[in-house]
Amino acid sequence: MSAKKHNPQGGPDGVLLIDKPAGCTSHDVVKWARRALRQKKIGHCGTLDPEATGLLLLTVGKATRLTRFLIKAPKSYEGTIKLGITTDSYDASGEVVSTTPVDDVDETTLKEIMAGFLGTYEQIAPAYSAKKVKGKKLYELARGGEEVPEHRSQVEIFDFSLLTQPTTDTLSFHLSCSSGTYARSLAHDLGNRLELGGHLCALRRTLIGPFSVETAIPGLELRQPIEELDSLGMSWIPFDDITLPFPSVQADAQQERRILNGQTIVAQLADAEEGDWIRIDNSRRQFIAVGTLVERFGEQGAGAVAPKIVFRG
Repeated sequence: MSAKKHNPQGGPDGVLLIDKPAGCTSHDVVKWARRALRQKKIGHCGTLDPEATGLLLLTVGKATRLTRFLIKAPKSYEGTIKLGITTDSYDASGEVVSTTPVDDVDETTLKEIMAGFLGTYEQIAPAYSAKKVKGKKLYELARGGEEVPEHRSQVEIFDFSLLTQPTTDTLSFHLSCSSGTYARSLAHDLGNRLELGGHLCALRRTLIGPFSVETAIPGLELRQPIEELDSLGMSWIPFDDITLPFPSVQADAQQERRILNGQTIVAQLADAEEGDWIRIDNSRRQFIAVGTLVERFGEQGAGAVAPKIVFRG
């Protein structure tokens, strides 16, 4: 079955895992996917810088309405930091701002300083980034020679550790962090805490929530049409099989009719609190809606679930 025949209304619906190559933007990959899958509606769950590689999660067709949930998933990376050289972009693509001679860095001290980033910390986005201030992206201001205001945000670091024994001025690391974390800023901040300066010189994203780059297809394969969704193997997740980071309920036939009409249903939800998002499947295990738990009833786990995003057909 071709990608076009999969959904006569305009292409397939689901999530596609891509291993992005270096030298292209995340938007380039989206453009390739639109042509390859014959589907105009494609989004992504977190950009990668042009020289970064690794997992890019594309939402396809009606799955684009799930982007806001998937984009918040924690992310994991492997990368390399060069100490002693600071750049204006915090990575190897920028102009050198300062240099500092680097002697052997004590590994114990390095590990202690890296561990000091664990938990929540206030991070400043790089000047050359897509963060917006008053409607303008920071890199647009920087390239235009305008003053770039600081954009601070709270991020959470779950793991920041050495992958291999560091050399004199280079270290390889593993990073697990909350969505919105800039690995470039972390490299810059580590260099500052070491009083040496530093920048990110390589980065590869390995995980987004439960999705792994190990099951992704090479991005360059999207340069050719995808005639059979089955040819994508584990990199293609059909719409009904998408994993979401919240509880689910199964609606019977009567409840399904109510959901499709935008009406509230009563369901058993022992592991959810009022205000939580809820995935709603029908009795045929088809994904029909995303709702919220609007009210709890007693201590038996029952609650009222109101549909907020309804998928028809």
